[in-house]
Amino acid sequence: MAQTAAVTSQRADDATLAAKFSETRAAAERGDAAAQYNLGFMYRNGRGVAQDDAQAAAWLSKAAEQGHAVAQGILGGMYANGRGVARDDAQAVAWSRKAADQGLALAQNNLGLMYSHGQGIAQNGKLAVEWFRKAAEQEFAEAQYNLGFMYLNGRGVTRDDAQAVAWYRKAADQGNAKAQYNLGLMYEIGRGVAREDMQAVAWYRKAADQELAQAQYNLGLMYANGQGIARDDAQAVEWFRKAADQGFAQAQNNLGLMYITGRGVTRDDALAVVWLRKAAEQGLASAQGALREMEAERLGPERGGKFGTR
Repeated sequence: MAQTAAVTSQRADDATLAAKFSETRAAAERGDAAAQYNLGFMYRNGRGVAQDDAQAAAWLSKAAEQGHAVAQGILGGMYANGRGVARDDAQAVAWSRKAADQGLALAQNNLGLMYSHGQGIAQNGKLAVEWFRKAAEQEFAEAQYNLGFMYLNGRGVTRDDAQAVAWYRKAADQGNAKAQYNLGLMYEIGRGVAREDMQAVAWYRKAADQELAQAQYNLGLMYANGQGIARDDAQAVEWFRKAADQGFAQAQNNLGLMYITGRGVTRDDALAVVWLRKAAEQGLASAQGALREMEAERLGPERGGKFGTR
């Protein structure tokens, strides 16, 4: 009965979306810019119609040409990524600028990235900072993170670790995983803020819970070393494994070492080789060296290992 009700509900939802699509298309064909944007959005996301990037780009273009800021911003991103249109960095810049000039934070951030990377336009750190700041002041988390990065590295602005921390914190408080990780690192090394390992652990955990591999690896190290938290080898293994499963080489290396030494897991030399080989195949020298040692010593009982660093 419950399954039948769920199927009936899904069919009703599908019918509603199909009707909405027909209504939106009719308005779009009459030249309504908002409808053209909405139709492009529906094609882009497969809402009420089969997903079709080319159709999405076509309808977003119509809205963008009428000055629809969000359509302009999304269209710029589609040109930058070659989604639904041939990749064209110059067009990406042009449409992003139109939307950015209308105050769209997404486009301001994207334009900042293009200036930062020299994508479709001459590289210019100062202009990148200018556009990141415009978006960041609108509470756009990704731009806040990017502005923090520019301050941290002195790109387009005088290096200022305190400002880097301030902008990372704004983005981290909004849930930006990269900012949470970087804020944790700033606390761990005492850069721009007083060193505080417990805060480092707290921010690493927030980013790790969002599946950021570098944060999962660092959290594993904190557990393995008892830094900012009680030492817990089982938790170290768990977090190393999460990062290793995402292909993070240093975590694969450390997971291999945990299997060699039996820390937090039953000793298993065969699994140690599996994980060390994964890291070694990515070019990690420490893993390659560990494998050579294992082969030469045939896994002698005195064999140890040194945890990889960040």
